Amino acid sequence: MLISLLGTVSVTVDGRLCDIRASKVRAMLATLALDPGRPVSYGDLAAELWSGRALGNARNALQAHAARLRKLLDEPALRAVPNGYVLDVSPGDVDATHFLDLAARGSTLVATDPRAAIDLLEAGLLLWRGPALLDAGDGLRCRAAAALFEERRLTLWEDLTTARLAIGDDAAAVADLGSLVTANPLREAFCDQLMLALYRCGRQGEALAVFHRTRAHLDDELGLQPSARLRRRYADILAQDPALTHRFAGAR
Repeated sequence: MLISLLGTVSVTVDGRLCDIRASKVRAMLATLALDPGRPVSYGDLAAELWSGRALGNARNALQAHAARLRKLLDEPALRAVPNGYVLDVSPGDVDATHFLDLAARGSTLVATDPRAAIDLLEAGLLLWRGPALLDAGDGLRCRAAAALFEERRLTLWEDLTTARLAIGDDAAAVADLGSLVTANPLREAFCDQLMLALYRCGRQGEALAVFHRTRAHLDDELGLQPSARLRRRYADILAQDPALTHRFAGAR
C-alpha cells in the first residue's frame, strides 16, 4: 500500500490507484496518515473533518466514513481503538513521511558526501506530484502539515543546491535556482546561491543584478535591507574573491 499526500490525496493498493471521491473520506485518510501507527481521537478527527463546526453525532458520522475507508483500503489497515482510530501502516508507506526521511538523511550528508546527498535529496523531490494535501480539506492539521511539507521542500532545495555547488555542478544549480528565486524572491538563501552559481559560470553582471533585485523586493515588500550574508556575497563577487571558486575536497 502507498498513501500519497504530496499532491492530491490518494492510495494505491496492490498496484491499483483507488479513486477517493468523498471529501470527508479523503480528509480522514490524510489526517490518519499524518501519524501512521498512532491513534487519532474522535474529537481530533471531528475537528479536522468539520473544521471545528458543531456536529450532532460526530462519532456515528466518523464510523460511516471509516467503513467507507476500510472498503477502499481493502485490508485491515484502519483499526478502531478506544476513543479513536489508528492507521496501521509503516511510515514508509506514506510518501510524506518517506520524503521527510530522505530529506533528513540527505541533509546530514551535504557537507561530507555531497554526491550521496544529491541522490537522496533528488529522490525526495521525485515524490512530489503537486502542492501537498491539495484536496484534504481545510482542517487545521492538514493545513499546518501542508505548510510544514512545503517549507521542508524548500530547505531540501537549499541543501540540494549546496551539494551541487560543492561538486561543481554550477550550471544545473543556475537552471533550478532561476525558477526558485522567481517563485520565492524574498528567500535570501536561494538568491545567495544563485549569485554564487552565476559568478562561477562567468556571469558576474547577472550575479550582481540578482542582489539588486532582491534588495528592491525586500525594501518594497518588507521594508528591510539584505542580510549581512547576502551583502558579503555581493562584496566578494565585486572583489572576485578566489574563495568563491572553492569546491568540496572530493569533487572532480
